[in-house]
Amino acid sequence: MGLQEEFEEYAEKAKTLPENTTNENKLILYGLYKQATVGPVNTARPGVFNQRDRAKWDAWKAVEGKSKEEAMGDYITKVKQLQEEAAAA
Repeated sequence: MGLQEEFEEYAEKAKTLPENTTNENKLILYGLYKQATVGPVNTARPGVFNQRDRAKWDAWKAVEGKSKEEAMGDYITKVKQLQEEAAAA
């Protein structure tokens, strides 16, 4: 299986992570997903009154130096880690 296929598989698995997955972890996944699928941030940072979108933008900006392949690999690793934590809980 290629990296793209594995990434797509784990993007589906991420949707089944438990409700109690922390916002911090959700933001990490969001940033890596956007970096892997869109590339570097291509929008202006949302305003101070839009905290949710601002946090998502910041999470994406935090990984802007990663290549598409690096972001995909990190995303897969993070989903695996969160699945293991959920299984152990």
